[in-house]
Amino acid sequence: MKNIAFLLLRNKSVLIIFFLFAITSVMAQEKISLDEDWKFHFGHAANAEKDFNYSKTALLHKSNVFATTIVHPKFIDSTWKKINIPHDWAVELPFIKSEQVEMDSHGYKPVGGAYPETSIGWYRKHFSVDKSKSKKRFELQFDGIYRNAEIWLNGFYVGTNFSGYVGNSYDVSDYINFEGNNVLVIRVDATQYEGWFYEGAGIYRHAWLHITDKTFIPQDGVFVHSEVKGKNAEVTIETTIQNNNLNNSNSVIYSYITDRNGKILVKTKEQKVNLAILKNQTIKQHLQLKNPELWSLENPYLYRVVSFLKSENQIIHQTKTRFGIKTVKFDAKEGFFLNGKHLKIQGTNNHQDHAGIGSALPDYIQYYRIKLLKEMGCNAYRASHNAPTPELLEACDSLGMLVIDEQRLLNSSPEYINQFTRLLKRDRNHPSVFLWSIGNEEQNIQGNEYGKKIAQTLLAFQKDIDPTRTSTYAADMGNDFKGVNEVIPIRGFNYREYAVSDYHKDHPNQPLLGTEMGSTVTTRGIYEKDEIRGYVPDQDITYPWWASKAETWWKIAAENNYWLGGFVWTGFDYRGEPTPYKWPNINSHFGIMDVCGFPKNIYYYYKSWWTNEDVLHLSPHWNWPDKIGKPIDVWVNSNADEVELFLNEKSLGKKTMERNSHLQWNVLYEPGTLKAVAYKKGKKITAKIETTGLATHVVLTPDKSILMADGKDATVVNISITDEKGREVPTANNLLAFTISENAKIIGVGNGDPSSHEPDKCLTDSWQRSAFNGKCQIIIQAGKNSGEVTFETKSIGLKSTTTILKLVNSN
Repeated sequence: MKNIAFLLLRNKSVLIIFFLFAITSVMAQEKISLDEDWKFHFGHAANAEKDFNYSKTALLHKSNVFATTIVHPKFIDSTWKKINIPHDWAVELPFIKSEQVEMDSHGYKPVGGAYPETSIGWYRKHFSVDKSKSKKRFELQFDGIYRNAEIWLNGFYVGTNFSGYVGNSYDVSDYINFEGNNVLVIRVDATQYEGWFYEGAGIYRHAWLHITDKTFIPQDGVFVHSEVKGKNAEVTIETTIQNNNLNNSNSVIYSYITDRNGKILVKTKEQKVNLAILKNQTIKQHLQLKNPELWSLENPYLYRVVSFLKSENQIIHQTKTRFGIKTVKFDAKEGFFLNGKHLKIQGTNNHQDHAGIGSALPDYIQYYRIKLLKEMGCNAYRASHNAPTPELLEACDSLGMLVIDEQRLLNSSPEYINQFTRLLKRDRNHPSVFLWSIGNEEQNIQGNEYGKKIAQTLLAFQKDIDPTRTSTYAADMGNDFKGVNEVIPIRGFNYREYAVSDYHKDHPNQPLLGTEMGSTVTTRGIYEKDEIRGYVPDQDITYPWWASKAETWWKIAAENNYWLGGFVWTGFDYRGEPTPYKWPNINSHFGIMDVCGFPKNIYYYYKSWWTNEDVLHLSPHWNWPDKIGKPIDVWVNSNADEVELFLNEKSLGKKTMERNSHLQWNVLYEPGTLKAVAYKKGKKITAKIETTGLATHVVLTPDKSILMADGKDATVVNISITDEKGREVPTANNLLAFTISENAKIIGVGNGDPSSHEPDKCLTDSWQRSAFNGKCQIIIQAGKNSGEVTFETKSIGLKSTTTILKLVNSN
């Protein structure tokens, strides 16, 4: 109370207004997480009895026909598995060797039509709603369910969401039970794939219950955009108001803009809105911001629009929308400009899974992954090839990362137009989104009239829903113009870097972007091809026939202004699409980092030329007892001007560093110390690698050690195996066992080995994982009570170690 009184004295009027807004908004609306306390059970795609007689029971011939069926609220689910969402059941399944190409591309997890017993998942959740809210409106929101989800509430069929990537919302006001339990039932059918990569299965994103007045602002009903004019910005706020009452509605809408600290900067006038029954209307309001902070990679400044809907002088709905102010320019000759400053796109493509947890990522992991990419010098992210989770875009907004937001298919049927519309409306307020993509590598249609007409339709919808941005299409085509390329504003090249120059000469007024580039395949810490285990050398030397080395594409892109830049395939390894090998590989080798986010050597090539930091990196490691006196190919990645290499203090020569390149020495191996001395603009930089001793210790490095005690926050603990001197042993593959005290839990383990078949999920008291080339990773999720949590790692022959995490309450 003393603190509140002090604040009142400091800024009495502003705080009172804010306090009243907060109270009335709480009373007027609620957004309730539905993530906890679900029940899960497998169904069966080929056996009706094992699928709770779903295919034998008439569920759709009348409303609320559910007697004796699984959608009945009184169906007994007490023996079902208790889970929280986000939940990916695929990551918990074993690896299955199969010659089926879809199994290969999906990471050998038994999901799909060939595995009916593990491709249907049933979810049930019980919740109650207070009778005092009986006159409210209720909406279920699912951010992502993979896939083909049929939804029932209290026995009433609510809807089916076909997409595994674009979420959907459902008005369920007529079906809420105020006298007892409400039962939500969802059947998830993952027998049919959407992509050719690991996709997961289940309710793998968040779910929500929205409670509002029956006159309300719909989800994604506020669109904020701006135009910079000199030193000022004109902000346009488009607010949609919906009347779901059974009588006409009279209301008032207004908004204000705050800075990042909540200070009110400018406010619209109050505008009356008169709506007939079941009608909606969009109101445009304009505000002037003087000397705005522009959203940029270095300063991702976010403003807030707070919108209020009033009826009879009472606030009945309030929304808060984060937005940023920026300018973008795509120039066919000079490249890309952000806020008037030339910027080369240094991007990566990424799928959405992570080591140990599949596609069901805690929100924190989104920020962790974007942070790792930024540290490498990456400034742009392509969501390949589907709508990202909202939290990924929030991380990019907050940390400063440009995003290409991509539609799943180049298709203009009603289903895919609906998906594209939902995507555009959901994501158009995110300042990180600088470009839409209408599709990827549709080889059957991208070069003909079908592709052209579909592209024109999608582009028309994009411009109607979001006129502030433009679109690209990721075409695996060379100097080809017919089809999609005739109409797409930004020509996207998937590989074919050799054709970009000719295409530019033939079409000099069309901006060009490398939507997929590179695709070097590497295995972290491996330096010889291993066809048995499916490993490739950890250097920029191996790539598929359709791709190129990093150094090949980046030299061309960096040195030609007409290239906007490009996106490497990929930032992180991902489950599925093993290349060039198949089984025992279960994930890709394309990543600049592995599935855990541990850097490979190619990471330092990109960091050398994508950042202004001093980079000097030597590889390979220097533990080669079987190669004494034999030649070792030593690589140096650096952005220095020149580098001199020393082995045990003996100079092996000095070399000049060519821009956007690397240096190599052929060195006869002897144990000891390999050292590089470099000079960059007269500044001396040194780096070394040493022959290590035997593995003796385990080092634990939490990404953060203070977590919110909310049951959802998480942290990554990276593990290194070292010798007595603290040097990481680069060949250590020790089996590690993990225990954690109460009030937190391990939710996944990984090591970056693309051929490891160890489980990502273990029994509660049996968590373990082998290290791979000196490293391992654990993901820990917080409980709900504040206090300390002890995490311990043990391994035979190594000294055990612990780390302490602290859980704190938000207040």
